[in-house]
Amino acid sequence: MNPSTALASVLIDELVRGGVREVVLAPGSRSAPLAYAAAAAEAAGRLRLHVRVDERSAGFLALGLALGSARPVPVITTSGTAVANLHPAVLEAHHSQIPLVLITADRPAELRGTGANQTTVQHGLFGASVRWSVDLPAPDSVGEQGVWWRSSVCRALAAAAGATGSLAGPVHLNVGFRDPLVPDVGDGDLAVPGLAGRDGGRPWVVVDAANGAHLPAGESIAHVQRTLVVVGSLPRPEQTVTALSWAAGRGYPVIAEPFGRIAPGALPGGPLVLTSEEWLAGATPDRVIVIGRPTLARPVAALLRWPGMRVELVQPGGEWPDPSHVAQQVHPFTALGADGEHAADSAWGEIWRAAGERVAAVTSEIPWGTSLSVAATVSQSLPAGSTVVVGSSNAARDLDLTLDRTTPRDLVVLANRGLAGIDGMVSTASGVALAGDRPTYALLGDLTFLHDTNGLLLGDSEPAPDLTIVVVNDDGGGIFTLLEHGAPERANTFERIFGTPTGTDVAALCRAHGVRHERI
Repeated sequence: MNPSTALASVLIDELVRGGVREVVLAPGSRSAPLAYAAAAAEAAGRLRLHVRVDERSAGFLALGLALGSARPVPVITTSGTAVANLHPAVLEAHHSQIPLVLITADRPAELRGTGANQTTVQHGLFGASVRWSVDLPAPDSVGEQGVWWRSSVCRALAAAAGATGSLAGPVHLNVGFRDPLVPDVGDGDLAVPGLAGRDGGRPWVVVDAANGAHLPAGESIAHVQRTLVVVGSLPRPEQTVTALSWAAGRGYPVIAEPFGRIAPGALPGGPLVLTSEEWLAGATPDRVIVIGRPTLARPVAALLRWPGMRVELVQPGGEWPDPSHVAQQVHPFTALGADGEHAADSAWGEIWRAAGERVAAVTSEIPWGTSLSVAATVSQSLPAGSTVVVGSSNAARDLDLTLDRTTPRDLVVLANRGLAGIDGMVSTASGVALAGDRPTYALLGDLTFLHDTNGLLLGDSEPAPDLTIVVVNDDGGGIFTLLEHGAPERANTFERIFGTPTGTDVAALCRAHGVRHERI
């Protein structure tokens, strides 16, 4: 099966698995792989195909089918002006909240922007009128990208139906295809990649309704005894407490990132527990439930990719985080409501808790003079009822490994984890301090601090934040020493293009801004 046929067959197959029963097609050459796949699915009795020669009419036919059935309905077009002819139907679907799925064939990347015939900028063409969009590049081989294609279809269908918390409406899959555009001789009907280890009759990702209204209390998330819970970044600090309380009620061990309102319940030492593959092989969970968006630890991402691992997500709304395309079910945050006690595998859970304690014993003995020791000191010194704003890179990771998660102190940890950049952190911390009445601190690396020294600028008549900033000054990008770039064989180029020491006199910089500075 050639790559274009494989891509088209996966998309049509996953649409059917996701509940699609009607497909509208406007003929064209670049969209031929999709046409062949849709025709094959109709011949197999899996869907009903409608062909229209005019794309504008095809768009409104699909809109009518979706309006009448309350199901997402795809409309398939070729590239160029054919795509633009869908716009009137897209606008109607947008304003009427009708689940319309636009699948537009496109040229491969090497032909875009070259003056190639029937080629324009298609991705983003419908602007804010679509609920979700993706640009799937033309594949040049058939491999593991099948799971990405399936996951993309599931995201599109969920967004079109409003299952992720937004309004129903149109979505756009712009799909690149490279020659050959016809099936190879002898290709079987929909013998497609990307289903290894999954139930062939279910969508790649099952998405529960965002409002959770159809989920009876106590049955929202099936109980699996050997379940590990991973808590990542959540929009509101209190949601972390909800997640930890739910996991405790079921007896599940928890690995939690250091964000939100800190409450007892997570394993000390966090993701370091996952770094021993030998130990993990003997304590592998049967399921991992990810609550929120993990952004810090590579061992967590590696566990989610563990062969045969069942991964379920719990999200407050909107898109769900699944960069490896391994999720099998997505639950709304309301699924964490009170659902009673469940009997867990206490012996297995104790193995995890003991491992966390052993890791914590090691991290508690870190000698002074490292960024880890600074984070540990800050963590232990924070007064009860305080807020700490933590920078990206090493600061967040150091706090993750050293934060005291056992003593209730009403601590809130905040960070810019949406894109996890180092931009504007002094100003962000100042805003947090000005917005609340809690003692506020910030833990930042030197580059993060220097990146926003303008945040120290304050007019005489402006309210000043009551803020203490701890700067871990190792003179450069220490995070890169933990990545591949810090390997010894690359030492000759590391300092200049990654370490980037600046030699800045932080004390003098603070004096220039009238900010009190102490060197520890």
